[in-house]
Amino acid sequence: MKIANFLFFLVSFLTFPFYAQEHYWQQGIEYKMNIDFNHDKHQFNGIQNIKYFNNSPDELNKVFMHLYYNAFQPGSMMDVRSRTIPDPDSRVMDRIYHLKENEIGYHKILSVKSRGVELSFIEDGTILEINLEKPLRAGKTLKIDIAFKSQIPVQIRRTGRYNKENVAYSMTQWYPKMCEYDKDGWHTNPYIGREFYGVWGDFDVTINIDSSFTLGGTGTIQNPQETAHGYQDINKPLKQKLGPKISWNFKAKNVHDFAWAADPFFLHQTIKINNGTELHFIHKNDSLNDNWNSLVPYAVKCFEYMNEHYGEYPYDQYTIIQGGDGGMEYPMCTLIAAEGSLNALISVTVHEAIHSWFQGLLATNEAKYEWMDEGFCTYAQYEVLNYLKGHKVLNHLSRQYKSYIRLANSSVQQPLSTHADFYKLNYTYGVNAYNKGSVFLNQLGYVIGDEVLKSGMKKYFNEWKFKHPHPIDFKKIMEKESGLELDWYFEQFTETINVIDYGIETVTAENSKTKLVLKRFGDMPMPIDVCIKTTGGKLNWYNIPLRIMRGNKSKDMIGDRFEVITDWPWVYENYEFMVDIPFNDIEKVMIDPSTRMADTDAENNIWENEILNK
Repeated sequence: MKIANFLFFLVSFLTFPFYAQEHYWQQGIEYKMNIDFNHDKHQFNGIQNIKYFNNSPDELNKVFMHLYYNAFQPGSMMDVRSRTIPDPDSRVMDRIYHLKENEIGYHKILSVKSRGVELSFIEDGTILEINLEKPLRAGKTLKIDIAFKSQIPVQIRRTGRYNKENVAYSMTQWYPKMCEYDKDGWHTNPYIGREFYGVWGDFDVTINIDSSFTLGGTGTIQNPQETAHGYQDINKPLKQKLGPKISWNFKAKNVHDFAWAADPFFLHQTIKINNGTELHFIHKNDSLNDNWNSLVPYAVKCFEYMNEHYGEYPYDQYTIIQGGDGGMEYPMCTLIAAEGSLNALISVTVHEAIHSWFQGLLATNEAKYEWMDEGFCTYAQYEVLNYLKGHKVLNHLSRQYKSYIRLANSSVQQPLSTHADFYKLNYTYGVNAYNKGSVFLNQLGYVIGDEVLKSGMKKYFNEWKFKHPHPIDFKKIMEKESGLELDWYFEQFTETINVIDYGIETVTAENSKTKLVLKRFGDMPMPIDVCIKTTGGKLNWYNIPLRIMRGNKSKDMIGDRFEVITDWPWVYENYEFMVDIPFNDIEKVMIDPSTRMADTDAENNIWENEILNK
């Protein structure tokens, strides 16, 4: 019995860490692709050799892949969604519905094999379901070979041919792409025009295309002396092969997507930033050249600022390419439609470049947590833009706050936790993803202190780069950094539509002192900063922690000059405190003069002494 018990214990001990204990894991993949391009028909044939690494503790009986091009067909879910949502994207509208046969996009899967054995599969709109011959056990590798034929759609949304600026090919979401499997299971949402979630891995992509085209995209070119087009070393001889096509070989390690663009009239210039990263600028030779040339120093400063304040960009290259239908980020590159002013080009470039941190390296599931992607990016974007313009402001997101507050005071608000595909309005999605998401981060700085937020952002990057962080992972970082409990903040601001609304009820004389009464009108509780301005111009700062924080911020952008007073149990609507300042010496009382708290009714946040104003 003793031996049996010991063996049982030993087996339990050995297996427990691997299966019972919660620990982070993520799937891995290697793509090797060979693409043969037919420019005349806007089609290409492709061969994929894939190694898929099941790093999960689960056994998989099938795998799934995205077929994004299939969205660009009349009757697709993307088409129907665009024609039935009350406020469709102006770039889409009913354009998919009216596409002709030679204008649609498609992926036609010709065969799927594993180690020479044909696998059965089902094409279901934008999802390919592949049945495995035998289960893929935990820790094992799947090898599959896929042959496919694709047609590039007319440019409508993100991907396609001949966009409004006449860029020939914006090749994004262009290949069968493995769906992500994580601790929540498979993510096989049909594509209706939102954003993406992919498996971390390595890409080896060869593109055979007409020799007139210049290409740019994810990864680095492996055969620059053969391709030329601005990639070659001018001190070495060219090795170009005669023929109508050039084979471009790009490789990228530890990325979760691959994008590229091509045009026969692209210009190509490069510049290195202070850490050695090479920035590539690829754009058409047209009337926008001056803007593109003026953009270069701003892009350099953007990368250098982000490296210093958020964490080091780890790749040796980043490429900014004219293409697409606005701005869209991809690993190691972005596609940008450049029409408009220089300021607009700078702004969109800064935004998309910052996505290299928030999404490119901190690869959240954009469909579930778009606010961690677009919101965090927007937060940093306006910080960088203020830096580039030399502006110093307390709240660099005032426009984003106004936008969110308009939504919060409307009848169409939905929580940040809403899956991106299921928003009732594009308007609500846009405000939530970009504006409420950025307000979330800036307001967190108000709760825990701006310096703590900034140091926490660096730790978040360093601990979670090359991974898929969830909100709880970010929360834990900020709790450790601040020493505060933040469950309440994440739950209230991301999972509910509760709003913040505080006001000053009364300010009254109490002998030689003054009593202040504050009131919570909204359902979401917050810690409160109160500033009392005296007739002599002195500012007296008071911080009222929220009891469920289990502590208080120790320093903020106003410094450590504030006096921490008794915490506020959120169940009480009113809070009163006494200050050792005579009533007649008080000129003004202000709740949150920094305006970082998203108070939906700021009119009752200021009290002015009417006696002094008479």
